[in-house]
Amino acid sequence: MRAVVQRVSRAGVMVADQRIADIGCGLLVLLGVETGDDRRAADYLAEKISGLRIFEDSAEKMNLSISDVSGEVLVVSQFTLLADCRKGRRPGFSAAAPPDMAEPLCEYFVTQLELKGVKTQTGRFRADMAVELVNDGPVTILLDSHKQF
Repeated sequence: MRAVVQRVSRAGVMVADQRIADIGCGLLVLLGVETGDDRRAADYLAEKISGLRIFEDSAEKMNLSISDVSGEVLVVSQFTLLADCRKGRRPGFSAAAPPDMAEPLCEYFVTQLELKGVKTQTGRFRADMAVELVNDGPVTILLDSHKQF
């Protein structure tokens, strides 16, 4: 699984001109599921993201986690994170898991965050979404469950 984690002052998702998710201070997580990913990959990312110390403390050091700042997480499934652009000009997406495998893993990932006490909202799987965010910092972290060692 791959995740782009952005520290935000606010973020939201609209589908068909309807706002379906809206958070204040927290993290926007763009999540891509790769063929062969399993619950261990989701567990790893949920653990890493819930404990990631990328919020500033009183000394302006990135030393606080999402829980420490009582922030929220907005998770948006994004298969394009698995794009292969090495050949030609059109990205290939053969590494992305098929929707019937990816959707349950995304839901499982969200559940794992919630079990860690992280308030979580989501986009809508396979929908055409308009994602709005104000990146705070900017702080953007790339995580890949295949690169944990």
